[in-house]
Amino acid sequence: MIASVTGRVDHVGLDACVLSTGGIGYRVQATPGTLAGLRAGAEASLATTLVVREDSMTLFGFANAEERDVFDTLLTVSGVGPRLALAMLAVHSPDELRSAVAIEDLKALTRVPGIGQKGARRIVLELGDRLGPAADGTTAAVPAAAEGGRTDVVAALIGLGWAAKQAESAVDAVLAEEDTSVTGDTGAVLRASLLRLGGGVRG
Repeated sequence: MIASVTGRVDHVGLDACVLSTGGIGYRVQATPGTLAGLRAGAEASLATTLVVREDSMTLFGFANAEERDVFDTLLTVSGVGPRLALAMLAVHSPDELRSAVAIEDLKALTRVPGIGQKGARRIVLELGDRLGPAADGTTAAVPAAAEGGRTDVVAALIGLGWAAKQAESAVDAVLAEEDTSVTGDTGAVLRASLLRLGGGVRG
């Protein structure tokens, strides 16, 4: 993994920059806020993460390691890819995202282009407290007990477009598995249920 890149700024575009170091120019995707702090010809250092796909390798850059770590965590949510995770950090600071998830502020999350009510609900459920506490000490609610978590996950799946019977069957199957390590974690149960249903979003 390329954790950071330090070098001369050769170019600053609308959604990416080029940093040159050791005779190599690295094209780095970044948020408008990060790019605004760069100047062509000046030295700069960005925290980075390399996203590898079957047909591409893309380097994403951030003003600091905190933004990079939040980006990496966002990528673990079903349906959130690098572009959407970057858009979330373009609209909200890491601490704003922590607060939004902790208090389940769906309205704040839907201000990000590409995130609707269903997506915001899924993000809140899957992230839980994995982003850590906000600066004001706000933390996500403690995961519900198995039965309460079951109700929440079934409701979330129905909200994502699955039929009630399909949702209930998938959740019950996950909770009935011998590996019960996820049963007290609503986000983990949701992820496992989505995988069992095929990972898609209906409607």
